[in-house]
Amino acid sequence: MALSRLLLLCMIASEVWDSETKSTEFVCSRAARKALNIVPEMSSALSNCNGSATLSTQVQLPCTELHAASWEHKSEREKRGEIVASLRLLVEGVKSERSLRPTGCGALLLQRLENNINNYLLILTRLQLSGAVVTPSLSCVPRSTQSLRTVLMSYNLLISAKLEWFMVGLEHKCTNSR
Repeated sequence: MALSRLLLLCMIASEVWDSETKSTEFVCSRAARKALNIVPEMSSALSNCNGSATLSTQVQLPCTELHAASWEHKSEREKRGEIVASLRLLVEGVKSERSLRPTGCGALLLQRLENNINNYLLILTRLQLSGAVVTPSLSCVPRSTQSLRTVLMSYNLLISAKLEWFMVGLEHKCTNSR
């Protein structure tokens, strides 16, 4: 039992990024963004966790839809606000589900997912953006699921599509020293 707690602590500590120094690297490096996306390895790990794919409660899914024409007319802060609101919605659902699973493989996966979402939130909220302050808001009516696989697929779509499109739009702020 003590060994599993030590392993969990090591895993959690290894997943927390230094958001103060990594925000610029995150924007300017597709490789850094790809490295932070742990969904593929979590999906693989989920296959080895018997009974962990079905959640005890409904988890609201992030807003992943993107209408290109309206997205282009939004400010950087509005775009960030949409993504942050979706990440916050998801992390609250993951926390709630994790509180119902204090131990086991599923609990470890949920903890890892929660840490990863929080890393994205830290990086995004610390980005220096121009324009008026915007309150984060959802761009859709969230759907819910009891499938951890569906949660992971939606999360992956959010970070590999909507978030990535936002980051590509910010790359003009990067220096040529990449």
